[in-house]
Amino acid sequence: MKKRFFLSTLLIGIALFTLSACSQNKKQNAYQTVKSTKTINWGVKADTPLFGSMNIKTGKINGFEIDLAKALTKEMLGKNAKANFVTTTANTKIQLLKNRNVDAVIAAMTITPEREKQVDFSKPYFPAGQSIMVAKNSKIKNVKDLNNKKVLVVKGTTAADAVKKFAPKAEILQFDDYGQAFAALKAGQGDAFVTDNGILVGILRDSSGYKLVGGNFTNQPYGIAVNKGQTEMDKQINLALTKLEKDGTYNRLLKKWFGNIPSFNVKTAEKY
Repeated sequence: MKKRFFLSTLLIGIALFTLSACSQNKKQNAYQTVKSTKTINWGVKADTPLFGSMNIKTGKINGFEIDLAKALTKEMLGKNAKANFVTTTANTKIQLLKNRNVDAVIAAMTITPEREKQVDFSKPYFPAGQSIMVAKNSKIKNVKDLNNKKVLVVKGTTAADAVKKFAPKAEILQFDDYGQAFAALKAGQGDAFVTDNGILVGILRDSSGYKLVGGNFTNQPYGIAVNKGQTEMDKQINLALTKLEKDGTYNRLLKKWFGNIPSFNVKTAEKY
C-alpha cells in the first residue's frame, strides 16, 4: 500500500513538474533569450529568387530577406551578433515558429487576419500583392480572365483565396513550392501561375517566354512573424526596422536586389 501511494505521489509530482516546465517555456521571453545568446534564429525561404534562394556553389542562402535579417540582427543585438538561418516552406513557417525552432520568421509572409490569430507580425517591410504570370503568347490580361482557366498556386500561400475571390470559376491546382508550380506552367499543366509580385519578378528574371499581366490585384504586404504574445521581440524588430529605414540601409538593400529588375518599381517600394 505504501509503495502504491509513493508511486502515485511520484507520478503526480512528475506531471506537475512537466506542466510547470511547459508553462515556463511558453512564457519564455524570446527577446531576452536572443539578447543573452547574441543570436537570432530566423526562419527563411530557400526557394524564392530575390528573397531567399540557395546558392549551389557556396551552399549559402542569398536574398533580400537574408540581408535584411542580418542587418536587423546587428541593429538589435550589436555588430558581433549572429544570424542563423533555418529554411522553411510556405506551408511550414508557422509551425516552425510555434515549435520554437526559430525566434522569428522573415519568409515572404503576407500579413492576414487568419495568420494574426496564430502569430504576431511586425510592421510591413515589403509591399507585396498577388500578380499573374503567363506565357508570352497567352491571351490572359487580368484576374477576371482566370475564370474557367487552370491556375497554379503554392500551398500555404494566400494565392488560392485571392484567385477564388476575383475569379470564382477558376480551377485551382496547388503545388508544394514555387519551383514545382513554375515547372507545371512550363509543362502546360496550367494557364497561369499566381503568387506575390516580388516572387514572380524573381522567377521571371531568369526565365524567358513569360510575362506578368494585370498588375497587382491585391494589396498584401509582408511582415516578420514572432510567436503570439512575444511583444518585446516584436517591438525590438519594429524599432530596428525603423532605424534601418531612416539610415538608408533598407533602401540600399532594396536597390541591391530589385534595382535592376525592369518589372519592379523600387521607388514605389521605398515609399511604402
